[in-house]
Amino acid sequence: METLSAVRLAAITALANAGVPSPGVDADLLLCHVLGITRSELKLRELRGDSFGGDERAQFTELVAARRTRIPLQHLTGLAYFRYLELKVGPGVFTPRPETETVVQLGLDFIAEQGLDEPACIDLCAGSGAIAAALASEVPGSKVWAVELSDQAIGYTRSNCEPHGVTVLHQDATGVPVEFEGTMDLVISNPPYIPPNAIPREAEVRDHDPQMALYGLGEDGLQIPRAISAQAMKLLRPGGYFVMEHAEVQEASAAQMLRDAGFERVTGHQDLTGRARATSGYARHREPVPPTMHHA
Repeated sequence: METLSAVRLAAITALANAGVPSPGVDADLLLCHVLGITRSELKLRELRGDSFGGDERAQFTELVAARRTRIPLQHLTGLAYFRYLELKVGPGVFTPRPETETVVQLGLDFIAEQGLDEPACIDLCAGSGAIAAALASEVPGSKVWAVELSDQAIGYTRSNCEPHGVTVLHQDATGVPVEFEGTMDLVISNPPYIPPNAIPREAEVRDHDPQMALYGLGEDGLQIPRAISAQAMKLLRPGGYFVMEHAEVQEASAAQMLRDAGFERVTGHQDLTGRARATSGYARHREPVPPTMHHA
């Protein structure tokens, strides 16, 4: 029977030869998934020279073969990690990305700067619910909503959000009930935004993330983001804050889009790799509509 270490090294080589971007991490996480242990426990077993065989070895071999075809790691384990959370994911829902963690941080910074004790926050185009669940778990006393249209994704939205007290709405994010208008302190969205001609290079994204979560429609991919920006302006109280994720190539057009929607102090933000990743703005103070005059 082979040692756990030998099996791990063979898996890393197999994954690397298939072009998997992070073969070492993926091999470790698949082993941890099969064995039901943490990565520190995995290292301990390796150092002890533990053997690895039987049904667990067969299951691991099957998972490595699947990962070699570029099925996302998260679809094989059913889990994705986002900020401090372990989220349930799978086919039919967009897998949350590390760069979106910085988008959430912008919202958290706004809440802290404003000194809000019970901020009202909403995540539009919530997908897995990563943003909403992070806000609710990191801001005690917050009231958080998550809005998702996809019938395939909504089960994941609920599974990840409801344990944190998030209210989930299964509907189009551009048609949030009118009673929500003017009530939100913070709106965050990671909407579909990829332009039609910008097909993702990564096989995991291109072949396995739902098309509905990727492509933003229109020639520039911003048709859905424009509608989301207009909705955000309606939802926010005066001085409320909106943050939207977008593609690096959309930096200038996203800023103009927010200004066109009426946002003030529009600012671009980079992710940890220095790429333009998000744009934010503050809801302007809207003039009250004068009452309609009725002439006799």
